[in-house]
Amino acid sequence: MKEKKENGKKITLDSDFAALYGVELKVMNQAVKRNISCFPEDFMFRLTQDEWEILRSQIVTANKNISKVRYPPYVSGEHGVLTLYRLAS
Repeated sequence: MKEKKENGKKITLDSDFAALYGVELKVMNQAVKRNISCFPEDFMFRLTQDEWEILRSQIVTANKNISKVRYPPYVSGEHGVLTLYRLAS
């Protein structure tokens, strides 16, 4: 899983979480939405279009699937992995 930086903060893309847990991105995001009460309020947020364009320009060479993303992704801070692990287990 690759951490990126946005506004000086370490973040992880929702697609990286899905790959880590071996599930489709859509399935993972649906599971998070169904169990939103299990997460802290600031657990996951969607990047703005401008933030996504900047981040995408930094990682486009590393991931050819980035250009297929229609909407800005959800991202999580440093504690997201642990929180998602609790949901997955």
